[in-house]
Amino acid sequence: MTKPIKRIVCGAAGVALIAQAQILTPELLRRYVEGFNAADRELYAQTIPNSAAGAFLEQNVPRFECPDKALERTYYFRWWTYRKHLRETPDGWVVTEFLPNVPWSGKYNTISCPAGHHLYEGRWLRDPKYLRDYSRFWFKGGGEPRRYSFWVADAIWARHLVAPDEALLNELLPCLIANWQAWQRGHEDPCGLYWQSADRDGMECAIGGDGYRATINSYQYADALAIAAIAELAGDPGTAQQFRAAAAQIKQRVETLLWDADAQFFKVLPRNAQARAPSGPLANVRELHGYVPWCFNLPGPDKSAAWAQLMDHQGFYAPYGPTTAEQRHPQFKHIYTGHECQWNGSSWPFATAQTLTALANLLNGYPPSAVGKRDYCEALRIYAQSHRRTLPDGPEAAWIDENLNPYTGDWTSRTMLSKWENGTWSAQKGGEERGKDYNHSSFADLVITGLVGLRPRPGDTLDVNPLVPEGQWSYFCLDGVRYRGIPLTILWDMTGEKYGKGKGLSVFADGKLLAHAERLQRVTATLKE
Repeated sequence: MTKPIKRIVCGAAGVALIAQAQILTPELLRRYVEGFNAADRELYAQTIPNSAAGAFLEQNVPRFECPDKALERTYYFRWWTYRKHLRETPDGWVVTEFLPNVPWSGKYNTISCPAGHHLYEGRWLRDPKYLRDYSRFWFKGGGEPRRYSFWVADAIWARHLVAPDEALLNELLPCLIANWQAWQRGHEDPCGLYWQSADRDGMECAIGGDGYRATINSYQYADALAIAAIAELAGDPGTAQQFRAAAAQIKQRVETLLWDADAQFFKVLPRNAQARAPSGPLANVRELHGYVPWCFNLPGPDKSAAWAQLMDHQGFYAPYGPTTAEQRHPQFKHIYTGHECQWNGSSWPFATAQTLTALANLLNGYPPSAVGKRDYCEALRIYAQSHRRTLPDGPEAAWIDENLNPYTGDWTSRTMLSKWENGTWSAQKGGEERGKDYNHSSFADLVITGLVGLRPRPGDTLDVNPLVPEGQWSYFCLDGVRYRGIPLTILWDMTGEKYGKGKGLSVFADGKLLAHAERLQRVTATLKE
């Protein structure tokens, strides 16, 4: 059983409504953007160049302030880089992974592998046109949603929870069903599990290898639940019931067949492709993608022991981690030879973002376990601190690239690629600085839904549950975040002197106090659009 939510609703019997002016001015954002622009060598300008970045971000992204300036800087940096990947095309707006064109991409340089992250992150943009177009592109603009594993229905539903768009959901429902069924025809075996190659999960050189993986099975589970929710909204209870039943079957098979009770972890089950059946015992390694089922709240509470590995120094914890495989395993390694992207030891923003999404779900919906709020904040702090690189002339710059040395913070693939072909960049590998400003993960969404705790959900109940531990910060503020059409401000002020709005946790909706608590705790309120 989960802990009951303490409901705090402001009204006649609650805290008096307080008129609220804008809390955070654009000045902080402007200073960050000016610094990012000044340090940048703009190699591949797309639709919104650096010169337009400030105006675009002021109009579109929530403002954020906190005492941890590395985390604060990374929040703005990741919006600054996300903006680079918005590309206007004849088929509407799309979001790219790489800025230079790469040979393995699809139309308009799109790649489905990180698109779930793109949709979760970009749902907080105030202008809905970017992700409305991008969602439609995957099915009606020449996208290839099954080139890589992709939790597409879940991500489109997640966007709807923030920016309701029933017309788009109704339009795409037949496409989402057809996409789910295509995965079922091509990747489901008689055992009821879905198989995938590590490479098509975007996880090259993984120790666990190919087979029945928690990733693709969790994505199909999540997409089935999302399709059910969309069908219910569209007035089709029969389809909703069908997909809820399919999700329940996947859940049962994942928990039964991919869970290693001895290791207390979800693992890869090898597959005999010719027989279309399992070919042996579970892989003998814990890999970070074993946390993916919690991204979608798939596991029961009895599986939460897996999280003891996250902060274990022989498990996944590292100064620039988490690592993609447990460090105690004999095949764990971090090397600068072979393939430039290896999931056998490196730290990978894609996996880190999934792990933090999963951890926030654990802390919001499961009984207390081996990890808590301090672990979330520590993992997010490490992730934020990794967004840096020392430039050749000495100064340190904000940076995001493909993968990291988990012990030094060096951007591994960048180091390898820059030394290929006699010291020149390889065009066949994607061109100069291929991974610079890499858009293969999320960060702002982790701050908004995890750290600050705005938990998107259906209906008119607003749910805010900050994961900042009591006593760690004296203040934070998320301002101008648009949720279900209403501008929100969520702030914590330990003394009441920082923002002048009183002590404690306050949630404002369109300038009026909606919920308040003296301590950092979960608050809920009724939100009317």
